[in-house]
Amino acid sequence: MGHGHGHGQAYGHGHGHAHGHAHPHHHSDHEATDLPAAFDTSVPDEALTPDQHSRRSMLRRAGLLGAGLAAGSVLAQGATIPAYASEGRRRNGGFLWLAGDHHIHTQYSNDGKYRVSDQVRQGARHGLDWMVITDHGNETHAKIGVEKVNPDIREAREAYEDTLVFQGLEWNIPAAEHGTVFVHPGKNEVAVLKEFETSYDGGVKKATDSTPANEALAIAGLNFLAEQVQRRKVKDILMLANHPARKGIDSPHEIRAWRDATGPGRRIAVGMEGAPGHQAAGIEKSVGMGRARGLYDGSPGANSFAGYPLESYRTWGGFDWMTATVGGLWDSLLAEGKPWWITANSDSHNVYTDTAKRGGPESDYLANGKHTDPVYGGKIDLTEGDYWPGQYSRTHVGADGFTYAAVMDGIRAGRVWVDHGQLISGLDVRVSGGSRWATLGGALHVKKGAKVTLTVEVALAGAPNWAGFVPQLARVDVIRGDVTGTVSDKDTFTAPTAKVVKSYEVGKSTGRVRLTYSLGPVDRPLYVRLRGTDGNRSATGLMGAAVDPSGPAIDVVGDADPWSDLWFYSNPVWVLPS
Repeated sequence: MGHGHGHGQAYGHGHGHAHGHAHPHHHSDHEATDLPAAFDTSVPDEALTPDQHSRRSMLRRAGLLGAGLAAGSVLAQGATIPAYASEGRRRNGGFLWLAGDHHIHTQYSNDGKYRVSDQVRQGARHGLDWMVITDHGNETHAKIGVEKVNPDIREAREAYEDTLVFQGLEWNIPAAEHGTVFVHPGKNEVAVLKEFETSYDGGVKKATDSTPANEALAIAGLNFLAEQVQRRKVKDILMLANHPARKGIDSPHEIRAWRDATGPGRRIAVGMEGAPGHQAAGIEKSVGMGRARGLYDGSPGANSFAGYPLESYRTWGGFDWMTATVGGLWDSLLAEGKPWWITANSDSHNVYTDTAKRGGPESDYLANGKHTDPVYGGKIDLTEGDYWPGQYSRTHVGADGFTYAAVMDGIRAGRVWVDHGQLISGLDVRVSGGSRWATLGGALHVKKGAKVTLTVEVALAGAPNWAGFVPQLARVDVIRGDVTGTVSDKDTFTAPTAKVVKSYEVGKSTGRVRLTYSLGPVDRPLYVRLRGTDGNRSATGLMGAAVDPSGPAIDVVGDADPWSDLWFYSNPVWVLPS
């Protein structure tokens, strides 16, 4: 396994010293070249818009701006990086951590209703730095919508200069569930998405059944996307699987095939939603939809993978079973030593407690490729299951700068952690041995037998979330697993060596928490990842108390308040002795 130097390869590593020279960035017309004004301390408060001022206030309360963090703190290095990122260089390996959402619908989806500007405005208001518009793939969208939405996206890019707005679509993966596909902005973004959707969308091609031919069509689609990057039609493309366990039709061998389809040089399929959207859907019937978090209330169907247990069709603390199970499917992928990352998104279609109704009587989606603008009737709707982008779910990406390319590079490199309900406001993870260290998504290369230490610094919430209370982090778990190599059975979904090796009770409610854990003298390849909780709901993990003594509990269908069960998860760091 190779390693890179922060350019988006699978296994980056950091060095505990500052770089002595700058690497200038070259931006296209569609690249944002400056820091968001809220981050740029050279911009006075009075020069900010109300949204920018709100975001700066949030950063200050969290201690993530200016002198809010002590010098020498590993988190402080990440917090002070904006000044360096704008010059195209990093200091002590720090990154600009940008919150985002890669799964958002608009009136250009058959079941959506909001304008692009509505979703972008709300995402910016709720603290997001980047967003992906992902309207549903279907025949109407392929013929009309994918082109008609683009001017709205370009207008939003101009109107919200502190927010990166990608165009994508929600792909009906042939033989499987849905996935986000999104492209770097540019003159060919629409043409590439349109050709891809027309030729490789499972709904458009009537290729939804779980057959070998349809599975092959999905791989062909990923190879088509890689070819567009290779031919420089677009600068970059990424794909992430959405709500992977909801219907049980994303089999383990399909996920592995997507991951490996385009090779390590230009990986297109890089991960999955660790936590689905629709998190308000589990609120009980008298004041909510009364279904299940993520709309995970189904059961096996004709195309479902027969090996999945019934509990895989539910969420666990709001997270997908593949991610929430220690020693489960996600760990089985990581144990192969190959990158596969998790995210958390809103899947925002129709927002809980909003007053908007979809279009008017003249709305004709099939004819126009969109619904007419939403109509606000003044009555609060308690029957919907979504939150605004950034209101509940966030995907935090460690980026080299505030650019489209930097966000995509950060996602591909696995510099990602996710949270619900603004449980924490910052996370720095470092695995070190000797003079070298690695962070999320990276690999630490050490000599066999070297002593290796995990250092974690958490910035606690410190301010009310969008439900009006200050979340309290109760516990942080360290999860460790061995890298055992490529599996012979591609439908493997267990990892016997993965387990919770240490739990830390958090004894404070404000400020920062610093944790250290010795991985000991390392004599075999391993990975380590983190999980944290507010402690309100826990249960013995599916693999037993020896593996996970206090993991997330299965969510109750029809009675699951998402705000009373908050978790964060990080992506892994590998340690590779030789």
